[in-house]
Amino acid sequence: MVACLVGGCLWAQDKPGKRERKKNLVVKEWNTKAGAKTPYLDNMVTYDELGRKIEEIEYASYGQKKRTVYKYEGTSTKCVQQEEYDDKNHITRIKKFEYNEDGTRSKQYNYKPNGKLESTKEFEYSYK
Repeated sequence: MVACLVGGCLWAQDKPGKRERKKNLVVKEWNTKAGAKTPYLDNMVTYDELGRKIEEIEYASYGQKKRTVYKYEGTSTKCVQQEEYDDKNHITRIKKFEYNEDGTRSKQYNYKPNGKLESTKEFEYSYK
């Protein structure tokens, strides 16, 4: 990006977009209890080379509390499936998503670990 002012030109860099800043990023959240000196890992989010969230892990004092894996089709930024895991890394739920043409979510399908459909959710958007 080049900005020209009266009397000369000012060279400036474009700020990278939100997704660009997250490429191959790992964000760790650490907590420290009042009166304690040692922090403990509370949450960790991992992004892929396209800046898409691919995994989120929530921790407890004993280790992993919950893990969610996000899946995409090709280079799309729309998550088509989420897999949720418990503290023993066993799958507890699978969520699959459909989208409207404008990119908003239209449906969510919730499956049990055995693949049986448990419920569906439909999204409705309205403007005032």
